[in-house]
Amino acid sequence: MFDLIIRNAKLVDGTGAPARQADIAVKDGKIAEIGAIDAKAKTEIDAKGDLVTPGWVDIHTHYDGQVTWDPYLSPSGWNGVTTAVMGNCGVGFAPAKTDKHDWLINLMEGVEDIPGAALAEGIDWQWETFPEYLDALDKMPRALDVATQIPHGAVRAYVMGQRGADNEAAMPEDIEKMADIVEDGIKAGALGFSTSRTMLHLSKDGEPVPGTFANKDELLGIADGMQRGGHGVFEMASDLNPAEKEFGWMAEMSQKTGLPVTYALLQNPMDKDSWRTLLQMTEDAVADGANIKAQIALRAPGLILGWESTVHPFSLHPEYQPYAEMEPRARLAELKKPEVREAIINGAPYFMETADHDGDGLPSGQGIGALITLGFNNMFRLIQDGVPNYEPRPEDSIAEIAKAEDKAAAEVVYDMLMENDGRGYVFLPLLNYANQNYDHIHEMFQSENTVLSLSDGGAHCGVITDASFPTYLLSHWVRDRSRGARFGLEEAVKAQTADTAALYGLHDRGVIAPGMKADMNVIDFAALQLGEPEMVYDLPAGGRRLIQKIDGYRYTIVDGVVTYEDGQPTGKMPGKLIRGPQGDADAQRLAAE
Repeated sequence: MFDLIIRNAKLVDGTGAPARQADIAVKDGKIAEIGAIDAKAKTEIDAKGDLVTPGWVDIHTHYDGQVTWDPYLSPSGWNGVTTAVMGNCGVGFAPAKTDKHDWLINLMEGVEDIPGAALAEGIDWQWETFPEYLDALDKMPRALDVATQIPHGAVRAYVMGQRGADNEAAMPEDIEKMADIVEDGIKAGALGFSTSRTMLHLSKDGEPVPGTFANKDELLGIADGMQRGGHGVFEMASDLNPAEKEFGWMAEMSQKTGLPVTYALLQNPMDKDSWRTLLQMTEDAVADGANIKAQIALRAPGLILGWESTVHPFSLHPEYQPYAEMEPRARLAELKKPEVREAIINGAPYFMETADHDGDGLPSGQGIGALITLGFNNMFRLIQDGVPNYEPRPEDSIAEIAKAEDKAAAEVVYDMLMENDGRGYVFLPLLNYANQNYDHIHEMFQSENTVLSLSDGGAHCGVITDASFPTYLLSHWVRDRSRGARFGLEEAVKAQTADTAALYGLHDRGVIAPGMKADMNVIDFAALQLGEPEMVYDLPAGGRRLIQKIDGYRYTIVDGVVTYEDGQPTGKMPGKLIRGPQGDADAQRLAAE
């Protein structure tokens, strides 16, 4: 008798092969048989009319703190994620000396907008070294599998103290110590190492992440430690400036060590076609023997702006400041007053000399602050026709609506935020939306040298809900997109399962085939839908986060055990900490065949 049989499935197995009707049997946490199965099982699921896919493998999350108190890793667990990789972008909580706990929390809060008070209350520091961090995670029950990488910021601070935090150049002895720490972490089970080389990543104090300016010797020295550890992915967030210099050491690192190097590839609004150059450089490096993958996002990394969000279009207005620190309900009551509304919409950000500004010709030198407060040409009502619209048309911008209604843009956006009793949201794409469509993402997706990533699960709690990327992949890119080409169902599933798993050496999952790990989703494809964002205060210390409920997942299964049924957790905890690569590539290929 089998442990579980899923019957009458429309099986999309993760290999890219055409979907087919089949039953799937599970025994001892693995796929045991596929086809027309006459045998019985302890648990049976009728999946008639449903898709059955491998569980989603999300390789870019920031649950490094949340993983110590939340066994479900919501909202990723709500989105059918069965494997989550943490420790991205060079930030994390190990290794950590006692006197650096608060500093590491401030770094994470600044870079990833995770409430520092929640991290301070939620994390029980049962470790100093990275192997001890893994040991602590290993003891905790969880509903899904988790894996982590070693963060450059923590390693630098641990070895170099204030010099590392201040981004001073590492001495040879510093590099040697960092390489030893990385080697030990890899041997203990880390899947890789991460660093940040972008000026978008700043601590709460406004300082660049440690390692932002690390030189080639430091980066290659750390890679030597990874190589001695026997495996690992070198992951980075980078401005890639200058691109030629960055790709030089990336290619050298991969060729020298044989390890994969991966970086974020996004459309830059200042040079909307530069991604093509970067992708070509990636392809050239691969042709020369390097193993480099560009991580791409499924939609625009942007901000969801509302009265309770971290920022909104009026957050820099002096007229708004008397209400900024109020409890949400009390603040809303004030914002509803006509005289308050009038004062705020007729005001201007603190850096403007006049209130007469329509959002055109943004003032130079004000950066993202100007975009948030005056970027009305690229600001859109999020909820359209009752659902979130992350690919809005140019004519739907706040600026265009204001012109059509002969109103000030500030008046239009204020009233949008007041919708749904003050819980209205506006979407401000920052990257990946220079042409105000996603045609370039479709083009990126076609490259063999890109991989789906950048969901940032657990991060940017006050302004994004991008942990829903895997769900958006099917609902928007496969089923609903109307403004351009879509993805095929089979290629989309493969991209979020087998391909993401393979990059990190997880060859035991991502494909539904005999002998493979029984991680699966049973999905009502027609009903699959992202809900409206909602600000809740359910983190430790009452910390806030934007959440987005999901419809359409009938079952999520980890190790053959049902962890979610109709969106609700079952309480079962089959998940574990992943230590090092799993299975092997040849076995995965043969199983799929």
